This record gives sequence, C-alpha cells and structure tokens, in this order.
Amino acid sequence: MKSRQINPPLPTRTRGAAKALRWMLTDAERALWYRLRGGRLAGLKFRRQHPIPPYVVDFYCHDAALVVELDGSQHGAGVDSTRTAALERGGLLVLRFWDNDVLTNTDSAMSEILRIARNRTLIRRCAPPSPVGRREVQKERLT
Repeated sequence: MKSRQINPPLPTRTRGAAKALRWMLTDAERALWYRLRGGRLAGLKFRRQHPIPPYVVDFYCHDAALVVELDGSQHGAGVDSTRTAALERGGLLVLRFWDNDVLTNTDSAMSEILRIARNRTLIRRCAPPSPVGRREVQKERLT
C-alpha cells in the first residue's frame, strides 16, 4: 500500500490570500504561468500562488524545491530579502525576476528556470536517504 503524506491544514488567512491572488495575476505572472503550467517546461509541475506559510509564493516546483518570484514596482528590497532568507532556511531556492524582464525576454527567463530546476532535481535525487525514523527503530527493537 502506498503511504500518503498528510499535510496540516493551512491557516485560513494564507489559504484565502493564495486563492485571491490566483485571480489577480500581473501581466508578467500570466505570461510566465502560460509557459510553466501543465508540465510545459520539461514536464516539471509548477503551482501558481502557492501558500508556504506565512507567505504565498508566485510559482513553486516541489520536485526541484524551487520558488520563482516576479518583482514589480511594489516590491521592497528589505521585505524581499527577509522573505527569501526565510524560504531558503526551509530548504527552498528562490529565483527572482523583474516583471519587465519576463515580459520583454520570456525565453531567457524560461531557460534560466529550466537550467536551475534541472540541477536542483538532480541534486535532490542524489541526496542521501533520510535517517531511520523512530518508528523503524522501535520495530527493530521488537524483532
């Protein structure tokens, strides 16, 4: 039987914000989402406006532990650096692009995302297995 991961429920505020943001994409987010959705980028699955409490990130690829953020005029360097540091402490890599760069040179942004994502998925596949959990240790002691 396949084990199923059970995620704790998201805070109502974070879930509501993510849902609302999915309907209010910027032009740059819309352009990038068109190219990322449905596995269009080398079969990688991306989610848009994905909640990672307490944040909602623009795009997220679980397999590569990769966050893609698009920055416009509303973004502040201090807030963005704090947010990036918090996400990186959680083991995620954050790529940031300016909205204007994505709109004027989408192919370049896609190439960079693909290059990083491929490297990240290779690293994650080659990572050593996680240590034996307490449940397995207890089973070994009983046998």
